Formats: sequence, structure tokens, C-alpha cells
Amino acid sequence: MLELQRKSYIIEAELIGTTEIPPLTETFEQLQNCGETFIGYYKENKLAGAISYKREAGTLDIHRVMVHPDFFRRGIAAKLIAHIESIEKAATKVIVSTGAANLPAVRLYEKLGFVRQEDMIVGDRLRIANFKKYI
Repeated sequence: MLELQRKSYIIEAELIGTTEIPPLTETFEQLQNCGETFIGYYKENKLAGAISYKREAGTLDIHRVMVHPDFFRRGIAAKLIAHIESIEKAATKVIVSTGAANLPAVRLYEKLGFVRQEDMIVGDRLRIANFKKYI
């Protein structure tokens, strides 16, 4: 999972212009103890993608959407999001964030019915786009 995370998020880092994002510096122990629920997507006997989230009351808070670069543009992220929406029956809202300059992720969330909320600045200059969807 850690290898998938690094390979996936290095692409986002290139898109948003900084490597100072937590998934790139997280250790195995931090990942293991993060308290998130992880679901993997296997293709060709490889871990092609994964999603992690926490559910608090009726809100699914997506923390990570990762797709291995070898499997980009195959609908894996959309399938993972649809899957957690279908299994978390008590959820009525889903939230997710991404680097605002990560246009492929922004387009994906908008295509899936998420509505962009107010952006926020993290650190000195990193703009984060926040999304919300009611299910």
C-alpha cells in the first residue's frame, strides 16, 4: 500500500508543483496506524488502486484515492468511490479534497457529482480544493 501511495502521489506532486504533501513523507507505521478504512482494487494480479476513508456519523471523509500510474485512465478511482458509497449505507454525505492544480482529480470529482466548496491554502502556497456530495 505504501508503495502504491508513493507512486500515485508523486504524480499529484508534479501536477501541483510541490512534494510537500503528507502521503509522500508518511512512514509505514504512520500509514498502519492512521485509523482509516482501506479498500484495494486489483487488476492483472497487481494492486492497481486503493481508497481510504473514515466514516463519522453520516459523513464519508475520503482521505486517499490512489491509482498506480500503470493503471491511470481506466476508471479505477471512480469505481472505488462508487464502491464505498454503496457499502456505507448510513452515509448521506461524502467529502474529499485534492490539490486545486490536480486537474484530473478535480474533473473526476465534478464528473461524479461532487460540488466544489471553498478552496483553502495550506502552508505558504498550496491551494486545496474541497468537494462535497450528498448521496
